[in-house]
Amino acid sequence: MSYATSVSVVSSAVELTPPGPRGIPPLFARLVDDSALFPPGDAAMPEALRAHFASRESEHAGVLGVFLCQASRLPELITELIKIKPKQPLPLSLIIDTGLGGVPKAISIVESRSELLALRMVEMPAPSDVDEVWLERVSEFVPEDVIRVVEPRRGVGWLDGVRKVIEHGSWPKIRCGGQAGENFPSVDEVADFLAVVSGSTGASFKATNSLHRAVRHADPDTGFVHHGFLNLLVASARSLSGGDVRAALESTDAEALAEEARALSEQAAKAVRALFASYAAASFEQPVADMGELGLL
Repeated sequence: MSYATSVSVVSSAVELTPPGPRGIPPLFARLVDDSALFPPGDAAMPEALRAHFASRESEHAGVLGVFLCQASRLPELITELIKIKPKQPLPLSLIIDTGLGGVPKAISIVESRSELLALRMVEMPAPSDVDEVWLERVSEFVPEDVIRVVEPRRGVGWLDGVRKVIEHGSWPKIRCGGQAGENFPSVDEVADFLAVVSGSTGASFKATNSLHRAVRHADPDTGFVHHGFLNLLVASARSLSGGDVRAALESTDAEALAEEARALSEQAAKAVRALFASYAAASFEQPVADMGELGLL
């Protein structure tokens, strides 16, 4: 799929990623979703919300996307928001940790507090066998104007699950790491995932976990090699233009990656973000700092 073809597709990813209010480049607008409540951050709800609203008032607020919260913690979230009294409803991605059957109740709770919450996404893990019946239930439970994000499990038949999710009109999610080595997909697995998504007209994906830094690196404490969000952006660009995706994913040359990202035209950047819609990060400050050091903001 070419840049021009990708841009011509009316994508909800583009709608979620307008230019930031302070001139944030299109490649980074609304890129970073706030997952402070999840490992490795595990922030308490009051602290997570205080930091989120502070980020929304910061110089780089245009980089910030939605706030992620588990369905099981909705009462806690609402209690804290009542205390905070936000000026605008909190853009929310609801993470389903109560099973598919709990989705209607969770969405009903969110919709009943529209003065506090604006539901943008519903994210959930897929069963080991992603079938049409399960995906139909997802569509029935989630309102049409809310983005459905489904995470197929990596393993045998994983890419078939990714294709089914796309064909059903949802975004597939790729988990890029975690607290164990097996949670980190290989470069080949990420490249194969990108090939499937970029080869599907109008498809978008979301990434999560361990994309703490802009560039691929080894964690000195665990030894795990982490993928970088800038690597993933450049790899997405190359997947649309026929470039070397694996080399982009493997690169540890921060300046070369940044230069390639800066060289993208506005049209190309929007096409990349129509594909790679956003990723979840436990810290907003770290990715913004990395972008700043590389001259990307």
